[in-house]
Amino acid sequence: MKNPLLKTGELGVFALGGLGEVGKNMYVYDIEDKLFIVDAGILFPDEHLLGIDYVIPDYQYLLENQSRIAGLFITHGHEDHIGGIPYLLKKVEIPKIYASGIAIDLIEYKLIEHTDVKAPPIEAYKSYYTYTFGQVEISFIRMNHSIPDMFGIVFRTPQGILFHTGDFKIDFTPVGPPAEYDKLAAIGSEGVLCLLSDSTNAERDELIPSESKIGKSINELFSRIPGRILIATFASNLYRIQQIIEAAILNDRKVAVFGRSMEKAIEAGMQTGYIKMPKDTLISGDEVNRHKPHELTILVTGSQGEPFAALSRIANGSHRQIKVLPDDTVIFSSSPIPGNQEGINRTINKLARLNVNVITHGPLADTHTSGHGTQNDLKLVLSLTRPKMFIPIHGEHRMLKHHRELAIDVGVDPDNILVMDNGDVAAISKDNIRAAGKVHSGEIYIDGTGIGDIGSIVLRERKTLSEEGLFTVILSINSEERRLINDPTVISRGFIYMKGNEEITSTLSNLVKTIAKQELDMKLFNELNMKKNVTEHLSQKIYEMTMRRPLIIVMVADLKKKKS
Repeated sequence: MKNPLLKTGELGVFALGGLGEVGKNMYVYDIEDKLFIVDAGILFPDEHLLGIDYVIPDYQYLLENQSRIAGLFITHGHEDHIGGIPYLLKKVEIPKIYASGIAIDLIEYKLIEHTDVKAPPIEAYKSYYTYTFGQVEISFIRMNHSIPDMFGIVFRTPQGILFHTGDFKIDFTPVGPPAEYDKLAAIGSEGVLCLLSDSTNAERDELIPSESKIGKSINELFSRIPGRILIATFASNLYRIQQIIEAAILNDRKVAVFGRSMEKAIEAGMQTGYIKMPKDTLISGDEVNRHKPHELTILVTGSQGEPFAALSRIANGSHRQIKVLPDDTVIFSSSPIPGNQEGINRTINKLARLNVNVITHGPLADTHTSGHGTQNDLKLVLSLTRPKMFIPIHGEHRMLKHHRELAIDVGVDPDNILVMDNGDVAAISKDNIRAAGKVHSGEIYIDGTGIGDIGSIVLRERKTLSEEGLFTVILSINSEERRLINDPTVISRGFIYMKGNEEITSTLSNLVKTIAKQELDMKLFNELNMKKNVTEHLSQKIYEMTMRRPLIIVMVADLKKKKS
């Protein structure tokens, strides 16, 4: 079924995730009545999404149009680009997944954990492969990022070339294979109709250090540290993990790994050849205590202060195998993801109490670099590809707007740039780009094993409970005799301490009693109306007395005699 928002001769581009946010990336190209999906990520929740494990896009549009799906194309193996794949496959039939290198291993590990998912075939592409779907040809351009095998995707369509950059930075001395700048220049010469480019660091105008510089800095740090080293980084940053292993080898240290995601990443890295080390370098957790402190590097998860990650448990003293020693040095080879600084600070403070030396990225030590290009990098890609039209993607709204200004600086016509939100459809013809309307989009919350069973009302209740507490009233009535059997029972949890606040609880109990009696005297008694009126009056009175709005639950036990 053709997209009714598109006119003849137009193709459509929209995001179900990734616009106005950094995470749950999922972009859809509607070309020649086929849907080409790029990435299927998750978003890690911030502190206001209480109890939520992560957020995925709403796949309703894809479910309704699944007969038109040509395939799912993966740019790289980060969670915000592949983490949603199992959940997508539970809802939508995908004919084939196209991925490359390390991303394939990471996707396969993910699918093994979800035994209820029937996975489609995974096609392994390389940078020189092309795929043809009717009049649409898809090819790839290798870019540099903080994970190996990051590819931009080129769509050759009847309207012209579209280029989706994926996540990238310009790194002239990368740890892995170099980016294919010649291909970027070639599509620029051929003529790019529309560029869709990563906006994560569009606000930053400084130079981002090369990955190879970080490797030298880590090696220098290792050479100066006399005791045991515990180092935390992102499990997905295989280049950094390899640099840490190389620094350990150069300084005659063994490497022990703690954290499930880190163990899996190293296993995948060794299979693909991105992680290389002599056989005796890696030791098991049980062997740690057999080595002297200066002979050890302990590689751990927990660079973002995650409460159950290895480093947090070590800092808490609850880790089964590792207890910190006073001369230990902990290195954070990462930067905080927005919203995680508090958790990181908590971990650092706990380590400080244990007299551990902590090193974080800063002016004194280069322990991390971003995988996303800053303003000069973004301008370079705009200059090389010379797009007629431009859509900034992958970023919060202010980042997208900054990227728009950079495109205008480089010479893109402001009328040919669209800054969009999730669900907004860009209709693109050979000569024009326009906002065509919206498709269904939204967020689905994953809480434990539940997918989508937690809605905004439940989250609002959790927030109220966490901030204002709970006030419960239990009424025992006899609806036949229209009377209260006894005084209301009042229970407070996290709202007020009932001992010492007898005046408040007595006032509220009397109010409930009065409203309940009025309701029982009504000609047509209705239990739901009684609950509603008691709740409304209580809410008003509690706010008057305490300036707080706890969650109020009214329970009615109707103890009328059963007819014999």
